[in-house]
Amino acid sequence: MYQILTDSECDLPLATLRDSGVDAIYFHTKIGDQDLVNDLGESYDINDFYQQIQAGAMPTTTQVNVGEYFEFFKKYVEANTPIVYVGFSGGLSGSISSANQAKEMLLESYPQADIRIVDTLAASGGEGQMVLAAIRLQKSGASLDEMVTWFDKNKLRLQQWFTVDNLNYLYHGGRISRTSAALGTLLKVKPILDVDTNGKLRMVSKTRTRKRSLIELADKIVAAMQSDKEQPVIITTSGDYDAAKVVKEHIIKQISQADVQIYPIGMTISSHTGFGCVAAFAMGAEPRD
Repeated sequence: MYQILTDSECDLPLATLRDSGVDAIYFHTKIGDQDLVNDLGESYDINDFYQQIQAGAMPTTTQVNVGEYFEFFKKYVEANTPIVYVGFSGGLSGSISSANQAKEMLLESYPQADIRIVDTLAASGGEGQMVLAAIRLQKSGASLDEMVTWFDKNKLRLQQWFTVDNLNYLYHGGRISRTSAALGTLLKVKPILDVDTNGKLRMVSKTRTRKRSLIELADKIVAAMQSDKEQPVIITTSGDYDAAKVVKEHIIKQISQADVQIYPIGMTISSHTGFGCVAAFAMGAEPRD
Protein backbone atom coordinates (compact mmCIF):
# COMPACT_ATOMS: atom_id res chain seq x y z
CA MET A 1 0.00 0.00 0.00
CA TYR A 2 1.20 3.49 -0.80
CA GLN A 3 0.91 6.63 1.32
CA ILE A 4 -0.93 9.75 0.11
CA LEU A 5 0.71 12.99 1.21
CA THR A 6 -0.35 16.60 0.73
CA ASP A 7 0.13 20.04 2.28
CA SER A 8 -1.90 22.56 4.23
CA GLU A 9 -2.89 24.48 1.10
CA CYS A 10 -5.50 21.85 0.18
CA ASP A 11 -7.84 23.55 2.70
CA LEU A 12 -9.57 20.28 3.58
CA PRO A 13 -10.63 19.68 7.19
CA LEU A 14 -7.90 18.05 9.24
CA ALA A 15 -10.40 15.36 10.28
CA THR A 16 -10.98 14.45 6.62
CA LEU A 17 -7.27 13.92 6.06
CA ARG A 18 -6.81 11.92 9.24
CA ASP A 19 -9.86 9.75 8.64
CA SER A 20 -8.45 8.85 5.22
CA GLY A 21 -4.91 8.31 6.46
CA VAL A 22 -3.50 11.27 4.51
CA ASP A 23 -0.47 13.03 6.01
CA ALA A 24 0.14 16.75 5.43
CA ILE A 25 3.10 19.10 5.63
CA TYR A 26 2.45 22.66 6.78
CA PHE A 27 3.26 26.07 5.35
CA HIS A 28 4.19 28.99 7.64
CA THR A 29 2.74 32.47 8.14
CA LYS A 30 3.88 35.51 10.11
CA ILE A 31 1.40 38.17 11.17
CA GLY A 32 2.64 40.96 13.40
CA ASP A 33 5.04 39.32 15.85
CA GLN A 34 3.31 35.93 15.60
CA ASP A 35 4.95 33.04 13.76
CA LEU A 36 2.18 30.60 12.89
CA VAL A 37 2.12 27.11 11.43
CA ASN A 38 -0.73 26.55 9.00
CA ASP A 39 -1.73 23.21 10.54
CA LEU A 40 -5.33 23.32 9.30
CA GLY A 41 -6.60 24.96 12.47
CA GLU A 42 -5.17 22.55 15.01
CA SER A 43 -3.16 25.20 16.86
CA TYR A 44 -4.98 28.44 15.95
CA ASP A 45 -8.42 29.90 15.32
CA ILE A 46 -8.69 30.83 11.64
CA ASN A 47 -11.46 33.31 12.40
CA ASP A 48 -9.07 35.28 14.62
CA PHE A 49 -6.70 35.42 11.66
CA TYR A 50 -9.50 36.65 9.39
CA GLN A 51 -10.31 39.43 11.86
CA GLN A 52 -6.71 40.60 11.71
CA ILE A 53 -6.54 40.75 7.93
CA GLN A 54 -9.99 42.34 7.80
CA ALA A 55 -8.54 45.08 10.02
CA GLY A 56 -5.75 45.61 7.50
CA ALA A 57 -2.91 43.36 8.67
CA MET A 58 -0.55 42.24 5.89
CA PRO A 59 0.90 38.82 6.78
CA THR A 60 3.94 37.28 5.17
CA THR A 61 4.16 33.63 4.17
CA THR A 62 6.94 31.07 3.87
CA GLN A 63 6.86 28.03 1.62
CA VAL A 64 7.97 24.62 2.82
CA ASN A 65 11.73 24.28 2.29
CA VAL A 66 13.77 21.37 0.96
CA GLY A 67 14.88 20.20 4.39
CA GLU A 68 11.31 20.02 5.67
CA TYR A 69 10.23 17.98 2.66
CA PHE A 70 13.27 15.73 3.06
CA GLU A 71 12.31 14.83 6.63
CA PHE A 72 8.61 14.57 5.74
CA PHE A 73 9.28 12.05 2.97
CA LYS A 74 12.14 10.26 4.72
CA LYS A 75 10.05 8.54 7.40
CA TYR A 76 8.05 6.78 4.70
CA VAL A 77 11.06 6.05 2.54
CA GLU A 78 12.86 4.43 5.48
CA ALA A 79 9.79 2.26 6.06
CA ASN A 80 9.86 1.19 2.38
CA THR A 81 6.44 2.76 1.84
CA PRO A 82 5.80 4.19 -1.65
CA ILE A 83 4.50 7.76 -1.49
CA VAL A 84 2.58 10.17 -3.69
CA TYR A 85 2.69 13.84 -2.76
CA VAL A 86 -0.32 15.76 -4.10
CA GLY A 87 0.92 19.32 -3.82
CA PHE A 88 0.16 23.03 -4.12
CA SER A 89 0.45 24.59 -7.57
CA GLY A 90 3.99 25.21 -8.77
CA GLY A 91 2.65 28.28 -10.55
CA LEU A 92 1.86 29.90 -7.21
CA SER A 93 4.69 28.65 -4.99
CA GLY A 94 8.17 27.20 -5.25
CA SER A 95 7.22 24.50 -2.78
CA ILE A 96 6.72 21.83 -5.43
CA SER A 97 10.25 22.51 -6.65
CA SER A 98 11.51 22.02 -3.09
CA ALA A 99 9.60 18.73 -2.94
CA ASN A 100 11.29 17.54 -6.12
CA GLN A 101 14.71 18.53 -4.80
CA ALA A 102 14.04 16.58 -1.60
CA LYS A 103 13.02 13.58 -3.71
CA GLU A 104 16.29 13.67 -5.65
CA MET A 105 18.30 13.93 -2.44
CA LEU A 106 16.50 10.94 -0.96
CA LEU A 107 17.00 8.86 -4.09
CA GLU A 108 20.75 9.32 -3.76
CA SER A 109 20.65 7.41 -0.44
CA TYR A 110 17.59 5.26 -1.16
CA PRO A 111 17.71 4.50 -4.90
CA GLN A 112 14.86 1.96 -4.63
CA ALA A 113 12.46 4.46 -3.06
CA ASP A 114 9.19 5.06 -4.89
CA ILE A 115 8.42 8.79 -4.59
CA ARG A 116 5.86 10.46 -6.85
CA ILE A 117 5.35 14.22 -6.92
CA VAL A 118 2.09 15.56 -8.38
CA ASP A 119 1.85 19.28 -9.13
CA THR A 120 -1.92 19.73 -8.96
CA LEU A 121 -1.69 23.13 -10.69
CA ALA A 122 -4.36 24.01 -8.16
CA ALA A 123 -4.89 25.97 -4.96
CA SER A 124 -7.16 25.85 -1.93
CA GLY A 125 -10.24 23.69 -2.53
CA GLY A 126 -8.92 22.89 -6.01
CA GLU A 127 -5.96 21.12 -4.49
CA GLY A 128 -8.43 19.67 -2.01
CA GLN A 129 -10.45 18.21 -4.90
CA MET A 130 -7.28 16.52 -6.17
CA VAL A 131 -6.55 15.06 -2.74
CA LEU A 132 -10.11 13.74 -2.51
CA ALA A 133 -9.68 12.19 -5.95
CA ALA A 134 -6.49 10.47 -4.75
CA ILE A 135 -8.35 9.11 -1.72
CA ARG A 136 -11.17 7.77 -3.91
CA LEU A 137 -8.71 6.17 -6.33
CA GLN A 138 -6.78 4.48 -3.53
CA LYS A 139 -9.99 3.15 -1.98
CA SER A 140 -11.08 1.79 -5.37
CA GLY A 141 -7.88 -0.24 -5.57
CA ALA A 142 -5.96 1.92 -8.06
CA SER A 143 -2.22 1.31 -8.16
CA LEU A 144 0.26 4.14 -7.72
CA ASP A 145 0.96 4.13 -11.46
CA GLU A 146 -2.76 4.27 -12.20
CA MET A 147 -3.20 7.19 -9.84
CA VAL A 148 -0.39 9.23 -11.37
CA THR A 149 -1.73 8.47 -14.84
CA TRP A 150 -5.17 9.68 -13.75
CA PHE A 151 -3.69 12.98 -12.57
CA ASP A 152 -1.80 13.42 -15.83
CA LYS A 153 -5.01 12.95 -17.82
CA ASN A 154 -7.51 14.72 -15.60
CA LYS A 155 -6.07 17.43 -13.38
CA LEU A 156 -6.63 20.17 -15.96
CA ARG A 157 -10.34 19.31 -16.01
CA LEU A 158 -10.54 20.99 -12.62
CA GLN A 159 -12.38 24.32 -12.85
CA GLN A 160 -11.22 26.90 -10.27
CA TRP A 161 -12.94 30.26 -9.89
CA PHE A 162 -12.18 33.04 -7.39
CA THR A 163 -13.34 36.50 -6.48
CA VAL A 164 -11.93 38.87 -3.86
CA ASP A 165 -13.44 41.75 -1.94
CA ASN A 166 -10.22 43.71 -1.36
CA LEU A 167 -7.98 44.50 -4.32
CA ASN A 168 -5.10 45.72 -2.14
CA TYR A 169 -4.02 42.17 -1.36
CA LEU A 170 -3.80 41.31 -5.06
CA TYR A 171 -1.66 44.43 -5.50
CA HIS A 172 0.67 43.50 -2.63
CA GLY A 173 0.96 40.00 -4.08
CA GLY A 174 2.01 41.42 -7.44
CA ARG A 175 -1.16 40.27 -9.24
CA ILE A 176 -2.35 43.75 -10.25
CA SER A 177 -0.82 47.25 -10.38
CA ARG A 178 -1.24 49.93 -7.73
CA THR A 179 -3.27 51.99 -10.20
CA SER A 180 -5.59 49.09 -11.00
CA ALA A 181 -6.12 48.41 -7.30
CA ALA A 182 -6.87 52.06 -6.53
CA LEU A 183 -9.17 52.55 -9.52
CA GLY A 184 -10.90 49.22 -8.98
CA THR A 185 -11.53 50.04 -5.33
CA LEU A 186 -12.95 53.44 -6.28
CA LEU A 187 -15.28 51.87 -8.87
CA LYS A 188 -16.12 48.91 -6.61
CA VAL A 189 -14.81 46.44 -9.18
CA LYS A 190 -14.99 42.78 -8.18
CA PRO A 191 -12.66 40.61 -10.27
CA ILE A 192 -13.27 37.05 -11.41
CA LEU A 193 -10.07 35.01 -11.49
CA ASP A 194 -9.20 31.46 -12.40
CA VAL A 195 -6.06 29.31 -12.57
CA ASP A 196 -4.42 28.80 -15.96
CA THR A 197 -2.78 25.66 -17.35
CA ASN A 198 0.50 26.61 -15.70
CA GLY A 199 -1.17 26.83 -12.29
CA LYS A 200 -1.02 30.63 -12.14
CA LEU A 201 -3.80 33.03 -11.20
CA ARG A 202 -5.21 35.15 -14.00
CA MET A 203 -7.87 37.82 -14.25
CA VAL A 204 -10.76 36.63 -16.41
CA SER A 205 -13.39 39.34 -16.04
CA LYS A 206 -14.63 42.13 -13.80
CA THR A 207 -18.02 42.80 -12.28
CA ARG A 208 -19.35 45.92 -10.60
CA THR A 209 -21.06 44.35 -7.59
CA ARG A 210 -20.21 41.73 -5.03
CA LYS A 211 -23.51 39.89 -5.60
CA ARG A 212 -22.87 39.69 -9.34
CA SER A 213 -19.39 38.25 -8.80
CA LEU A 214 -20.78 35.53 -6.52
CA ILE A 215 -23.50 34.57 -8.97
CA GLU A 216 -20.94 34.43 -11.77
CA LEU A 217 -18.84 31.98 -9.71
CA ALA A 218 -21.89 29.80 -9.17
CA ASP A 219 -22.86 29.89 -12.85
CA LYS A 220 -19.39 28.83 -13.91
CA ILE A 221 -19.47 25.88 -11.51
CA VAL A 222 -22.93 24.87 -12.74
CA ALA A 223 -21.61 24.90 -16.31
CA ALA A 224 -18.70 22.67 -15.28
CA MET A 225 -21.03 20.22 -13.52
CA GLN A 226 -23.19 19.42 -16.54
CA SER A 227 -21.24 16.22 -17.25
CA ASP A 228 -21.60 15.04 -13.64
CA LYS A 229 -24.29 16.73 -11.60
CA GLU A 230 -23.69 14.57 -8.52
CA GLN A 231 -19.97 15.27 -8.17
CA PRO A 232 -18.67 16.92 -4.98
CA VAL A 233 -18.24 20.69 -5.16
CA ILE A 234 -15.99 22.65 -2.81
CA ILE A 235 -16.44 26.33 -1.94
CA THR A 236 -13.81 28.04 0.19
CA THR A 237 -13.75 31.50 1.75
CA SER A 238 -11.46 33.69 3.79
CA GLY A 239 -14.09 34.58 6.33
CA ASP A 240 -17.14 35.67 4.33
CA TYR A 241 -19.32 32.64 5.00
CA ASP A 242 -22.51 34.48 4.05
CA ALA A 243 -21.07 35.14 0.59
CA ALA A 244 -20.01 31.49 0.28
CA LYS A 245 -23.58 30.47 1.14
CA VAL A 246 -24.89 32.70 -1.65
CA VAL A 247 -22.74 30.75 -4.12
CA LYS A 248 -23.84 27.43 -2.66
CA GLU A 249 -27.53 28.35 -2.75
CA HIS A 250 -27.29 29.54 -6.34
CA ILE A 251 -25.66 26.25 -7.38
CA ILE A 252 -28.28 24.15 -5.58
CA LYS A 253 -31.08 26.26 -7.06
CA GLN A 254 -29.94 25.07 -10.50
CA ILE A 255 -28.74 21.56 -9.57
CA SER A 256 -30.80 20.36 -6.62
CA GLN A 257 -28.75 17.19 -6.06
CA ALA A 258 -25.42 19.06 -5.92
CA ASP A 259 -23.13 18.01 -3.05
CA VAL A 260 -21.58 21.34 -1.97
CA GLN A 261 -19.24 21.80 0.99
CA ILE A 262 -17.94 25.11 2.37
CA TYR A 263 -14.49 25.24 4.01
CA PRO A 264 -12.28 28.08 5.32
CA ILE A 265 -9.29 29.20 3.29
CA GLY A 266 -6.09 28.69 5.26
CA MET A 267 -3.68 31.35 6.39
CA THR A 268 -1.27 31.15 3.48
CA ILE A 269 -3.74 31.81 0.70
CA SER A 270 -5.80 34.22 2.83
CA SER A 271 -2.64 36.27 3.32
CA HIS A 272 -2.61 36.91 -0.43
CA THR A 273 -6.36 37.38 -1.00
CA GLY A 274 -7.39 39.36 2.06
CA PHE A 275 -10.65 38.94 3.91
CA GLY A 276 -13.68 37.95 1.86
CA CYS A 277 -12.21 35.84 -0.92
CA VAL A 278 -14.68 33.25 -2.19
CA ALA A 279 -13.62 30.40 -4.45
CA ALA A 280 -15.44 27.47 -6.04
CA PHE A 281 -14.15 24.22 -7.53
CA ALA A 282 -15.62 21.43 -9.66
CA MET A 283 -14.51 19.02 -12.38
CA GLY A 284 -15.48 19.93 -15.93
CA ALA A 285 -15.83 17.62 -18.92
CA GLU A 286 -12.90 19.15 -20.79
CA PRO A 287 -9.51 20.53 -19.74
CA ARG A 288 -9.34 24.23 -18.94
CA ASP A 289 -7.38 26.38 -21.37
